[in-house]
Amino acid sequence: MTIEVVLATHNQHKVQEFQRILGAAMPEVTVLAYDGPEPVEDGVTFSENALIKARAAAAHTGRISMADDSGISVDVLGGAPGIFSARWAGPGHKDRDNLELLLAQLTDIAPEHRAASFLCNIALVVPDGHARAGFEHVSVGVWPGSLATQPSGSHGFGYDPIFVPEGHNVSAAELAPETKNEISHRARAFADLIPTLRSVATA
Repeated sequence: MTIEVVLATHNQHKVQEFQRILGAAMPEVTVLAYDGPEPVEDGVTFSENALIKARAAAAHTGRISMADDSGISVDVLGGAPGIFSARWAGPGHKDRDNLELLLAQLTDIAPEHRAASFLCNIALVVPDGHARAGFEHVSVGVWPGSLATQPSGSHGFGYDPIFVPEGHNVSAAELAPETKNEISHRARAFADLIPTLRSVATA
């Protein structure tokens, strides 16, 4: 039996990443891209924004939907960029701009004070017309590490080139995609989500 779940994003790269991670544990699942309007993400936490997106996708498509909200949290910055990770350098700026601004803000910070974590919240929403309609669940994944002083690596995206995962001496962008998918913040959130998704999808 094939189970189709909508991922509330227009980013095909993210759809493929979710399919790889989720498909390894649940081969019967097909992750579909969302083709509807993007809601206003006006939540103040990762969890709130993930739910906003998943609810919009579920309402628009009538399918069980997922959405993630993720970013990087730097201890010495009080948890910033946090929910503003994707637009840290301002609207319209690219990943590299965000990364370079964050590095510039940490120029004088010693290695022992450069602790950071990638955070991922994945929301699951079941729309009307399905068993367990109205069900909502949020899974959380935390990937601890620290920030390098210079970017390195060609894999991944976002802040991966400057994030050094705990227990490693290379950046997330230097890890093989298969390795990253096993230990990342999304993988950790999925580990929590999968039993719930399996229960909901087969209800």
